[in-house]
Amino acid sequence: MDRLAENVLHFGRVLRTAGLPVGTDRLLLAAQALEAGGLASRADFKAALAACLVDRPEHRPLFEQAFHVFWRDPDLLGRIMALLLPQAQGRTATPPPPENRRLADALFPPRPTAPPRTEQVDIEARLDAGDRELLQRRDFDTMTATEWAAARRALAEMQPALARRLTRRHEAAPRGRIAWRATLRAEARHEPALPLRERARSRPTPLVLLADISGSMGRYSRVLLQLAQGLLNPGPGLRERPAVEAFVFGTRLTRITRALRQRDPDAALAAVCAAVPDWAGGTRISHSLHAFNRDWARRVLAGGTATVLLVSDGLEHGQDGDGGPDLAREAERLRLSCRELIWLNPLLRYDGFEPRAAGVRALLPQVSRHLPVHNLDSVGRLLDALAR
Repeated sequence: MDRLAENVLHFGRVLRTAGLPVGTDRLLLAAQALEAGGLASRADFKAALAACLVDRPEHRPLFEQAFHVFWRDPDLLGRIMALLLPQAQGRTATPPPPENRRLADALFPPRPTAPPRTEQVDIEARLDAGDRELLQRRDFDTMTATEWAAARRALAEMQPALARRLTRRHEAAPRGRIAWRATLRAEARHEPALPLRERARSRPTPLVLLADISGSMGRYSRVLLQLAQGLLNPGPGLRERPAVEAFVFGTRLTRITRALRQRDPDAALAAVCAAVPDWAGGTRISHSLHAFNRDWARRVLAGGTATVLLVSDGLEHGQDGDGGPDLAREAERLRLSCRELIWLNPLLRYDGFEPRAAGVRALLPQVSRHLPVHNLDSVGRLLDALAR
């Protein structure tokens, strides 16, 4: 039984590395369930582990694959091992499912290799450039742990810049209209000089982020939260901090701007996860937008001059016809309260995407732009659009 407990612990570590939220409490529960009578057959053993370690339907396929590989299914083990070997790309080659790639990375982590010789530096540089190009097009949800770490470093190196808007105030400038007040004050101090000049002062456009943190949106929302953390902590080259507000929603709306003000991105995201009780839960878009319009719109939308980024797949998992807020009405109210409403939808990565879901049909007529956000290329295009 002690050896079995060690194997169950190792199996839980594999699931956690592959992306499943398996904590120590679940592993202890699995050990107790197996001790109570989950060893009568392989089916009972698998059912006991699934009941203790899996709590969401979308996690079941990954558990199934990991169970068969870890507990010795030779056919599937061979298919997982094949993912780690170089393969020729034929016409009918299709990308492996995301669970397989993460599972392969969790079961068979890459081994350290010897440093390249001096005469191979040019070849390695070309390979690195090719890897970076592939990483730009890799879907966030299909990245392995190593690729995700590289993508996070690439996101940290990005310097988001927001378009600037003119204000009613003015500032001293070498060219522009005559600053009569400043010129008269200089004359009163007996400082005869040429008339002083001024120009209209500009400020970054306010930005509000509304990110869906349901189970299907976890990694995509993390990307936008890291970008918001970079905007809230500008580098030394920026003159001023942009007005950025960040909210996340699953079954409820939570403001996380204060947590993202931490300088360390990892510490900021950890604080967000600790402050949000419904992370990776269901989705109630209409209730969340209603709460934002009622409690926060007048405070953070800067009199209708802010740009709102809505990060969601538009799938309303939590709506059950209980007479709650109407999603189309709440989206229209949000659109009329802001300068521009941009919907970032990872489902647009599919060529055959069609607005069939009720939530998608309700949101689509109310947004200014409908853009994909699924890889580094799409994030770069989003930043270019915000800078313009």
